[in-house]
Amino acid sequence: MSRRNRPAKRGTSPDARYHSAVVQEFINRMMRSGKKSVATHVMYASLDLVAERAKRDAMEVLDQALKNTGPTIEVKPRRVGGATYQVPMEVAPDRRLALAMRWLLAAARARAGKSMAEKLAGELLDAANNTGAAIKKREETHKMAEANRAFAHYRW
Repeated sequence: MSRRNRPAKRGTSPDARYHSAVVQEFINRMMRSGKKSVATHVMYASLDLVAERAKRDAMEVLDQALKNTGPTIEVKPRRVGGATYQVPMEVAPDRRLALAMRWLLAAARARAGKSMAEKLAGELLDAANNTGAAIKKREETHKMAEANRAFAHYRW
């Protein structure tokens, strides 16, 4: 059973330093137990580290990292007559951004040692250069979709 109409998407207000909705969204996703000021501090510290290490604008690196990490295609399970098929589907732009952020944060948290700011900065730089755990995750997702291309006709 599906809804008649979807509720309208609520926008995110831009962050204080970079005036970017994307940075604010990233901060919101990073936040744990409602500690927004901690998440904000970590995000800005990691963007400062990125700017320092990459010798270019931190926002450029962040945009590149998100663009590189976001998947273009993913598999979704679809039940057809008792069997469940993994059907490859295109990824909507907002979901692509959400997945990219989620994967970057998961990869940064999984890194060894150091502060979260350093781990996130390292992961963002890796992703901007098309390396790292988050990029590996995207490659796996694409590989899975490619392997299940035979079921593409089950799209809905």
